[in-house]
Amino acid sequence: MTNPPETAPGEPTPGEPTPADPIPADPTQHYDSVVEAWAHLLGEDLHYGFFESGDEPLVAATNALTDQMLSEAMLQKGLSVLDIGCGTGKAGCRIARESACQLIGISPSTRCIEDATELAFRLGLSDSAHFRIGDGTRPDFAGESFDRVWIMESSHLMDDKAALIREAARVLKPGGRLVLCDIMLDHKLSLEQVIDYRDEFLLLRDVFGRAKMEPLSFYDEQLQANKLKVANSRDITRETFATFDRWRQNAKQNQTSVAGLIGEVAWQQFADSCDVLEAFWQRGILGYGLVSAVKPS
Repeated sequence: MTNPPETAPGEPTPGEPTPADPIPADPTQHYDSVVEAWAHLLGEDLHYGFFESGDEPLVAATNALTDQMLSEAMLQKGLSVLDIGCGTGKAGCRIARESACQLIGISPSTRCIEDATELAFRLGLSDSAHFRIGDGTRPDFAGESFDRVWIMESSHLMDDKAALIREAARVLKPGGRLVLCDIMLDHKLSLEQVIDYRDEFLLLRDVFGRAKMEPLSFYDEQLQANKLKVANSRDITRETFATFDRWRQNAKQNQTSVAGLIGEVAWQQFADSCDVLEAFWQRGILGYGLVSAVKPS
């Protein structure tokens, strides 16, 4: 995943009933403690894959998800891009290298920014890809500063998603585009569902940290409320489903390395979380969406 989660995928959205257990420590610290292990488990891109056939290797599928975002972004040489939740900089550096854009990536994680900055340096992109500490719900940029806003698998990490969309719209130039993809709720969870899946929610929280999801319709509504025109809104739950099989394979193949980094218990919890997420996809509890929008000129 591209940024430190705040709760586990599958925990209820704001306003929904939640288990009474205490919330874990600072999510950024959680992420920084596991990111090296996650590279073995999730792959270098640290995000879900987009599988056309379901048979692709994970690296091809994670690249394909980035391709889907790039297609929606309609990048051109010289455009300015804000990458909110830039993770370790893989997508941001690809944008800067392939599309010749000027990119700024932000993340609350010091580890992310260090890794992203190092990647940009190694790829010779230090003049076009810049990374710094920042909060997507309170970005420190003037209004109408960017031609594109890129939010790849990081919105579920942010409690105040309305602020995220509002600020993204504010910093976007007229005629600019916003693209976002993420884990999403299929529908708002009932009290009965929260109770039924309590143990699964807590496992996911322990593995990934704290997170909150919203349905795809929420993003459409927020974009429209901020005077952005939705260009495309797609449910890609089916195309992301095979991700869990690939993560499970990685966990088996890299058990010794991962257990050495985060411990045998945490390795087993991750392996179990793949089964939970797969079941949530199948049962219509969670899924994945991609949306793009344009700011009128």
